[in-house]
Amino acid sequence: MFRGINAINLDTKGRMIMPARYRAEIESEAKGQLVVTIDAEERCLLLYPLPVWEEIEKKIENLPSFNQATRRIQRLLIGHATELEMDNNGRLLLPQLLREYADISKHVMLVGQGKKFEVWDKKIWGEGRAKWLANGLDGRDELPSELQLLSL
Repeated sequence: MFRGINAINLDTKGRMIMPARYRAEIESEAKGQLVVTIDAEERCLLLYPLPVWEEIEKKIENLPSFNQATRRIQRLLIGHATELEMDNNGRLLLPQLLREYADISKHVMLVGQGKKFEVWDKKIWGEGRAKWLANGLDGRDELPSELQLLSL
């Protein structure tokens, strides 16, 4: 499980260093191989260990391709998916085109989301977090019944 939030600086080549606390799990679960793609709803990137991505990719590929929404998701998620390999120093090169999509410059936020990470530009993350905290549940974002039963 990937959890927590980490502020990371990209180097001049667009590489980020994976925090040490995640490296062993990525090595054991995915042999250092990850897949990065765009988030179709937010200006961020999604970063998956390769085995987790392969499960998702199979599900997406098996959706009916004559459905317009399905084709949109297939084009965006699979079309932008790029395999990455963590080097011996724990670095990952984020592709330039994907960095441009997410408006990522030098400062990024790596946000653990269970089986994946979200990679955000630090400024965009801060703006989004402020908006999400200010809005709360305004009636449009009704909690799923499973979450309503959860005691935190």
